[in-house]
Amino acid sequence: MASEDVIRLIGVRETPLSVDEVFNAVGDSGAGGTTVFVGTVRDTDHARAVRRLSYSAHPTVERELRAVMEKVVADYPVKAIAAVHRVGDLEIGDLAVVVAASCPHRGEAFEACRRLIDDLKAQVPIWKHQLFEDGGDEWVGAC
Repeated sequence: MASEDVIRLIGVRETPLSVDEVFNAVGDSGAGGTTVFVGTVRDTDHARAVRRLSYSAHPTVERELRAVMEKVVADYPVKAIAAVHRVGDLEIGDLAVVVAASCPHRGEAFEACRRLIDDLKAQVPIWKHQLFEDGGDEWVGAC
């Protein structure tokens, strides 16, 4: 199966994310296991209270995300895969990223989904600017 048929959803957007949208995108009758990972904005980081954060992305972000997804598809028996990431200003509790993978078996789905989020964080040009309650801030590079 070509990666174009397996990669069902790619998005980097300023609007709120939907777990249902991502889950529905990876539905496949050949999949016995589907794993969804949801990353949310937390209220602390390294024992510092987070007030809010903002994500920004390089113009090549979707191309780089597709490359990560294609590698996951090449390395695992993925039936369907999806990933969306938020950019712009986010509040505590907002969804920052949602990824999912469907595979014939649950173990493969867990492995593929874990690889997808780990590689997205390591290789896709998205940066997080955290603003702390103490007035400080920090830039965190995803790659």
